[in-house]
Amino acid sequence: MLKFFTYIDTLVYKFSLYALIVAIFTMLSLTIYAIVMRLFSITSLWIDPLVRHLVFLSAFLGGSLAIGRRQLIAIDIVAKYLESTNRLKIKLFFERIIYITCIFTLTWLIFGSFKFIRETFQYEGIDFLGIHKGFLVSIIPFGFSLMVYRFFYLFISSFKK
Repeated sequence: MLKFFTYIDTLVYKFSLYALIVAIFTMLSLTIYAIVMRLFSITSLWIDPLVRHLVFLSAFLGGSLAIGRRQLIAIDIVAKYLESTNRLKIKLFFERIIYITCIFTLTWLIFGSFKFIRETFQYEGIDFLGIHKGFLVSIIPFGFSLMVYRFFYLFISSFKK
């Protein structure tokens, strides 16, 4: 069963990595294009909102990658102390509590983001290129879902010897 979750985690990792690379390349290309076109007094009003949403997406993709590599910002004084005193079972216990807390918190944020999307569809309009803002803010639950899965995988893989 863990092999299946490892396979899914690998897919999530590869998707996050390649999507992040594409998003960053697109942001840089569009920004350079907009700067060059402004020299010729040509403006494209859709570039700035698109780059803004790509930055938003990049933050979630980068967060997903950081979770998978366990490179989150953390105060790990307790973890370092427990490692140095060879209390690895206690450290593992605290890690599992942190994983479960993150899973529940992110799940709660996913439900909140769906409410936000619903209100955005109800009260907002078209943002750029004929795309409704509700579709653009759907980046939020998507990004949180990637993060939830990565934490879930870390939690279940912590039981592997």
